[in-house]
Amino acid sequence: MDNSQRPDNDPAWERKTLEKLAFATLSEQRARRRWGIFFKLLGFGYLAFILFAMVEWDSTKVEDKHVAMIDLQGVIAPKAEASAESLISALNAAFDAPNSQAVVLRINSPGGSPVQAGMVNDEIRRLRAKFPDKPLYAVVEDVCASGGYYVAAAADRIYVNKASVVGSIGVLMDGFGFTGTMEKLGVERRLLTAGENKGFLDPFSPQAEEHKAHARVLLADIHAQFIEVVKAGRGERLKDNPEIFSGLMWTGAQSIQLGLADDFGTVESVARDVVKLENVLDYSVKENIAERFAKRLGAGAVDSFWRGFSSSASGVRLN
Repeated sequence: MDNSQRPDNDPAWERKTLEKLAFATLSEQRARRRWGIFFKLLGFGYLAFILFAMVEWDSTKVEDKHVAMIDLQGVIAPKAEASAESLISALNAAFDAPNSQAVVLRINSPGGSPVQAGMVNDEIRRLRAKFPDKPLYAVVEDVCASGGYYVAAAADRIYVNKASVVGSIGVLMDGFGFTGTMEKLGVERRLLTAGENKGFLDPFSPQAEEHKAHARVLLADIHAQFIEVVKAGRGERLKDNPEIFSGLMWTGAQSIQLGLADDFGTVESVARDVVKLENVLDYSVKENIAERFAKRLGAGAVDSFWRGFSSSASGVRLN
């Protein structure tokens, strides 16, 4: 090896080495700075996405004349998307809006709580009396049964699709009996009550005839309330047919013949042809992405399980 190529024979090799180390350190600092900026931007982007998800957007301006639409989707129950709280809040906002010319309630519901449905029906009638020049139309999509129809009956007019399912004007109370299974498993039921009827319809005890009779009285009373609401809402449009209140369901075309509905229509056709407006603004109270995500991380699933179990055991439902 030539001695002239050795570092110790190069008087500037120390300086060159230091320069290389300095440039390497500078490059590392720049890379670290770039990654820091990247992660900061990523964090800001995530925060912006969360804030964006918490805002509901609609292309129609509130300042323009429009049709106010509210969705009634799913089972009518407390804490559900179709709860009385959320529906009543949306109804008040829709009627109070100075530029809403009419309110359209888009329904796709199999029913639910008679109390929740009754609260919404009462509020619709109150708002229609307060705003007599602002009509409310119900538009049925797939299903408007039981509690869904309880709400729809308060509308000025009900529009359906020919294949919609409408009706089920009745009340049910369902549950399960486990007494035979418990005997086979050797499980003993130990129920202590203060009040002879406190164990009313307990699924782990034999069903008493007096309890069954009392349950029928309760159901008949709620059914009578349901019938009264439908008759008050539909009036002379209802045909004289006792099967209307038997719990049966009909197609949209049949429901028009029976007087349960008025005509065929969609949200768009009612806005365009009845209200004479093209603009439709959604007033539904909906959970945004952030709220849904938070619920999934919370106790919502556990709460739903227990509510579902308790309702299947002894709940009274309009469906």
